[in-house]
Amino acid sequence: MIKSLEGKVALVTGATRGVGKGTAIGLGEAGATVYVTGRTLASSDGVSGSLQETQTAVEAAGGICVPVQVDHGDDEQVRSLFERIAAEQNGQLDLLVNNAYTGVQALTNAAGKPFWKAAPEFWDACNNVGLRSHYVASVYAARLMSQRRQGLICTISSWGSLAYIFGVPYGVGKAACDRLAADMSVELKPYNVASVSVWPGIVGTEAFKQLAAELQQSEDTTASTSFWQGYNWETPLLTGRAIAALASDPAVLHRTGRVQIVAELAERYRLADQDGNRPVSLRSMRFFLPMALPRLQRFPWLTPNLKAPWWMIRLWGLSSPKI
Repeated sequence: MIKSLEGKVALVTGATRGVGKGTAIGLGEAGATVYVTGRTLASSDGVSGSLQETQTAVEAAGGICVPVQVDHGDDEQVRSLFERIAAEQNGQLDLLVNNAYTGVQALTNAAGKPFWKAAPEFWDACNNVGLRSHYVASVYAARLMSQRRQGLICTISSWGSLAYIFGVPYGVGKAACDRLAADMSVELKPYNVASVSVWPGIVGTEAFKQLAAELQQSEDTTASTSFWQGYNWETPLLTGRAIAALASDPAVLHRTGRVQIVAELAERYRLADQDGNRPVSLRSMRFFLPMALPRLQRFPWLTPNLKAPWWMIRLWGLSSPKI
C-alpha cells in the first residue's frame, strides 16, 4: 500500500470492532497515526473486540495507533480526548471519522416491533452515541482543523437514511447524520476543511450478521431475504481504504457536503476489498438486477455497471417504505 497518509493524524471513534476497526486499519495501511476510541481497552472474552486488538491490527498494517478509552456519551471524556490529541500532536488533526454507535443491541431487541411498543429511550440508544456524539466530536475537531486551515471530517451514515430499515430512530438518525455533514460543510469550507457523509454498502460485521439473523426470524419483518445472503457484501476494511484515498485526494474539497458511497470511491480510486474483489454500489444495476434475478449473481459481467441517478434513488426512498 502507498503511504499516502504518512505524517497525518487521524481519529476514528468507536473502533474496537466493525467499521471503526476496519477504518482504522485502512488508515494505518496508508501510514497515518491513528487515535482510536472505544469503551473496552482489553477484551476479557476474546469476542467483543477491544482497543488493544485494534491497535495490534493497525500496527501490523503499518500504521501508528494510539488507543484511548472513551465513552462518547460523556462530553467531558470527549473534550479530554481532543485536548490530549492537541497536546501530543502540536494541534494537528487531519481527519476525524465519526463512527461510534451504541444502538445495535437496542435495534436487535426491538426487531419486528413498531416504535410505539418500544420504550422512548429506544431513540436515545440509537442517536445519543451515533448522532449527538458525532456533533460533539466534530465541534472539537473543527476547532483544531480550522486553525490549521485543513482537514476532513467523515461521518459514517448509511442507506437507511433513504428508506425504512431497522426502525424509526435508526432511519431518522442516519438522515440527520447526512444533514449534519452537509451543513457543517457550509461553515467549514471557508477554512479549507471538508465534511462528507460516508455510506458503506452491506458490511458483513459480526454485529450485522447477528442483527440480520434476528430480522430474518422476525415474523413482522418484510425485509427481502436476498438482502441478507452475503451477495456483494463488503468488509470493514474497504471503508478504511476508501476514506484513506479520500483524505489523501488534494481535490477533496470539491466533494464536501455530499454523500460518498464507499463502493463508488473504491471504483474511482481503483481500490480492492480485503479479498481482492471490488463490490459494486447499491445503486448500480449490477447490484439490484441480480437481487431481483438471483441467477445473475453468478455472472455479474452480464449486467452493466450503470448507476441510478440520485433523483431516482431519492424517489425510490420516498415510495418504498421498507427494504
